[in-house]
Amino acid sequence: MSIKKAAAAALVAALGVTTLAACGTEDVRDAAGKSGAPVPKTVTLVSHDSFNASKEVLAEFTKQTGFTVKVLKSGDAGEAVNKEILTKGSPQGDVFFGVDNTLLSRALDNGIFVPYEAKGLDRVPAAYQLDKEQHRVTPIDSGDICVNYDKKYFADKKLAPPVTFDDLAKPQYKNLLVVENPERSSPGLGFLLGTAAKYGDDGWQAYWTKLKANGVKTVDSWELAYNQEFSGSAGGKQAKGDRPLVVSYASSPPVEVLYGEPQPKVAPTGVSTGTCFRQTEFAGLLNGAKNPEGGKALIDFLISKKFQEDMPLQMFVNPVAKDAALPELFTQHGVVVDKPQTMTPEKIAEKRDPWIQQWSSLVLK
Repeated sequence: MSIKKAAAAALVAALGVTTLAACGTEDVRDAAGKSGAPVPKTVTLVSHDSFNASKEVLAEFTKQTGFTVKVLKSGDAGEAVNKEILTKGSPQGDVFFGVDNTLLSRALDNGIFVPYEAKGLDRVPAAYQLDKEQHRVTPIDSGDICVNYDKKYFADKKLAPPVTFDDLAKPQYKNLLVVENPERSSPGLGFLLGTAAKYGDDGWQAYWTKLKANGVKTVDSWELAYNQEFSGSAGGKQAKGDRPLVVSYASSPPVEVLYGEPQPKVAPTGVSTGTCFRQTEFAGLLNGAKNPEGGKALIDFLISKKFQEDMPLQMFVNPVAKDAALPELFTQHGVVVDKPQTMTPEKIAEKRDPWIQQWSSLVLK
């Protein structure tokens, strides 16, 4: 989602700042400390607004380690990363969760994390370990940023939904698509990178010129796009959204099933599988953390089987641990993307900011 990821943010109750009561023992805390100084009882997890975890699972972490978990939400992924850059050395918390491969180089280049090789990392495929030489971040989840469509709209219009990037620029889909601003939104940035991966360094600009001519609408955040503008989501229906195409996630359809009232047997939204970009989210120990030992224990827990199996129906993302199973609802209504667009972290680091500037000039002016 943020697979980070983002699809569940507005459909589940917001956590705000959540503190769970500690139920561990003093000797566990003493064992965690490396010096004679008292070890803080609380470990603070800073994240984007889409973080969610069941109380039972976080309570299990507390039972195992003695540390209380405090969750501090800090806006969209891009906004949250920028806040940590501005407070480098004096962070808001101990661990940051939610920096993805589109923003990873920005976080690493600014030195907001310190190295830590998590216990259990051998259960995570090497393909997800984008900083495996230094271990400044640990992969936690993955997902695919894709265009979602409103099934009812296309059925009523007797129009086949789009499948590929090329389809989105065709006349029959004029004024139907809403996207997020890549300067402000992680899904929006992922979608921009997906078009650049598809059409090349010198071809994506012409593609976006076509999308603009075809009536693409841009908003600042996933929440606005999905829950206000998109006609297929529960929130969009209430807001009388009139765009049947939106940039969201391949895992968004299970959200609509789980939180539907009444719960539908078939997801009301579908995924255009030829429009996807693969996203991986990471967690890292913050430089200047007040409770580094608690932070390390929390990162270990984030890739534990228990937490990994809790994530799909909490944040609607895929676990990265090989031994974590997906719930039936997720596999039944989610979509497997066999060939998503991808891009190396090095290229993202080199091209991201100039591409965003070019995109703004093309689309917003």
